[in-house]
This record gives sequence, structure tokens and C-alpha cells, in this order.
Amino acid sequence: MSSTALRVKELLREKGWTTKILAEKTGMSESYLTHIKNGTRRWNEDSLRKLANAFEVSPLDLFAQRRKRTDDIDNNVSMPEKSDVQLKVQIVPVVGDIPTNPSPYNNQLMQLTTGFKDVFVPVLNTNDAAMFAMHLASNQLAPTFDKGDLLIVSPDVWTRSGDIAAVEYGNETPVKAIMQVTYTDDFIVLESVNHKSAPIALVRGKDNFRIIGRVIARHQRLE
Repeated sequence: MSSTALRVKELLREKGWTTKILAEKTGMSESYLTHIKNGTRRWNEDSLRKLANAFEVSPLDLFAQRRKRTDDIDNNVSMPEKSDVQLKVQIVPVVGDIPTNPSPYNNQLMQLTTGFKDVFVPVLNTNDAAMFAMHLASNQLAPTFDKGDLLIVSPDVWTRSGDIAAVEYGNETPVKAIMQVTYTDDFIVLESVNHKSAPIALVRGKDNFRIIGRVIARHQRLE
């Protein structure tokens, strides 16, 4: 099951609803909901919101995987009725290439041009409107990252020495790539994520270089 699959079947069983009832509550067609339920079609931000409203749950609850208890914890253990922890879910657009200047509008254009129209992924506890999820179409970054993985990239998060980031470099023909960045007094050293290629040393203040965004999370492809 994909990490972005929804728990529609499970929630329908809990509610005792049919797909027809869900269609009436969401305003979406039965055929579309059947695809969503069976995981044969991708959901979008609008359908996610409508489903959450219909089931009266938060968007996060649509993704959570429920697991059976396998421990012997005493049933008398009490849990606090209230918690100060608040989870915020942000729906991040999936793109097939690194946007040159990430923004909600530019990320949407990149979705359209790279074949990921209306494809999103949930990310917890973030507040970066320019964030995007980079889909890896090959195993070029293996074994660190695999084909099909989604790398969550945040332009707002500061990139420190040793971090992995989406970068742009090169004077004549700029290149965009996912690289490990190391800062020294005189150079910026770019290394391939899997360290299979020779490092690239850029002279500070001379060679063109900029951080597009830091990789803050990875959604793994699950078979």
C-alpha cells in the first residue's frame, strides 16, 4: 500500500455507509470514490478535504495506519484526556523536477509540466507554502534514496554543512540537483548523495551557486 493511500474502506465499514452514501455526502461521483477506495486513482487536495468533512475526521486520520496491539500493557493504564500536542497537516505538491524558484504558483506549473497534476502528499507540522515533493524517477541516488521515493524539500529551512539539499550550480549552463552540501572558508563542496561521484568544489563569491531548498523528509515507496 502506498504511504499516501487513504483509509476509505475502513472508515466506510466503521460508519456502516455504502459508496453511494459517501458520494451524497461529498458531492463526488461513486465511480471516482470507488477508485479512491481501491487505490486505483490518486486523490487531490479538494477530495481529501471533502472526505475528511464527510467522515468528521482530520485529514491526518485519513492516512493513519491502524495497527493491532501486540503488547501486554496493563489495560488499567490511564491516558490523559487532553494533550497540548497539535498536529498540522500540509498538503504538498508532487513534482517531477526541481522548480527553479519554488512558490505555490511555480510548483503548480511544475506539476503540470512534469505529469503530476493534482498529485499531493501530506507532511506534518510544517509551515512553508513553497514546499514541494520531488519524485525520484530513477535509482540515481540509490542506495540512500530509491526510485519512486518522494523527497520533501523546504526552501524556508536553513541548510547547514552536511545537509542534503536541492541546489543550482554552474556558470554557463546551471544545473539543478539533489546534493550534499559542505561549506568551507573558501569553497562550497557538493557531493553526490551516495558518494559515487567525485565532489564538485565551487569557489565562494565566484562560481554560481544557490540553495533552492533543504531536503527535510522522505516518503518511501512501499511495495
